[in-house]
Amino acid sequence: MKDIARRAGVSESAVSFALNGRPGVSEATRARVRRVAEELGWRPSTAARALSGEGAATVGLVLARPAHTLGVDSFFLQLVSGIQEVLAERHLGLLFQVAEDLADECAVYRRWWAEHRVDGVLVVDPRTDDPRPDLLDELGLPAVVIGGAPDERHPGLSTVWADDGAAMASVVGELYALGHRRVVHIAGLAGLAHTQRRIRTLRAEAERRGLTEVRSVTTDYSDAEGAAVTRRVLSGAAPPTALIYDNDVMAVAGVAAATELGFGVPGDVSVVAWEDSALCRMVKPWLSALSRDTVGFGRTAAQELTSLLDGGPARTVQVPVPRLIGRDSTGPHGR
Repeated sequence: MKDIARRAGVSESAVSFALNGRPGVSEATRARVRRVAEELGWRPSTAARALSGEGAATVGLVLARPAHTLGVDSFFLQLVSGIQEVLAERHLGLLFQVAEDLADECAVYRRWWAEHRVDGVLVVDPRTDDPRPDLLDELGLPAVVIGGAPDERHPGLSTVWADDGAAMASVVGELYALGHRRVVHIAGLAGLAHTQRRIRTLRAEAERRGLTEVRSVTTDYSDAEGAAVTRRVLSGAAPPTALIYDNDVMAVAGVAAATELGFGVPGDVSVVAWEDSALCRMVKPWLSALSRDTVGFGRTAAQELTSLLDGGPARTVQVPVPRLIGRDSTGPHGR
């Protein structure tokens, strides 16, 4: 603090006000102090802030998804594992809550803010018309949006995202090369931003190739809906020759449903799962799947949040595009 004050030409109290976002200094002074602090490589100690009553040493994570779909979703388990690795290093706690819906999630943020329960939040499942960024801006809660595309309207929020569109394009390209022209995408929740990115890319790739029998059907991510949609589309007059599922659980349920109907995988219908997991290698045939470092995804998100808590700038960070791992569930179109 003394070094910063001396170099910035201000008092130590002014440095404290500037770095902790308190009133009492001009914006010009605040900017000068922060610039000097950055030059000196200074970062506040989150643990020390908690001990002095300035922070909760806890970050929050709320999931507003159907509760029955979460227990079998390996993505969130791995994501939280990566988050927890970083938080443990910083001696930060994770406050986790499942919400009924988006309105309930927003109410949780307001309550946490009013009760000083958390220092910041990790936001998942960005929506196409999402009220949460505006609310978090209003509350002044540091936040990292996981899975959202860059948004210039909310420069105070950090974003960590993967290009779902590029991943979907790679899947469509592979299936097209194998001769598939009738493709159904069994998608997740309709309102999620990444679901819409995948649907838009599928449509664009189909139009580019002149494919007219390609479509998406949204679900709640559950095995029950995955199986039900699979039965419905395969029972039509011109069943698809390839199915793309938005998670591993639906893909496994889909293979079982297809088999019950007498469809061979991949002889009659090829199958691709969006999230690779051990589950994809515990069924026969092994499932072709889009793979990514989900634990690393969680680590990156947590690191961006701790950076915000330390006074760092909001950033947009893109993680590697999920890559398709071809296994036994995809093959040439044979019908």
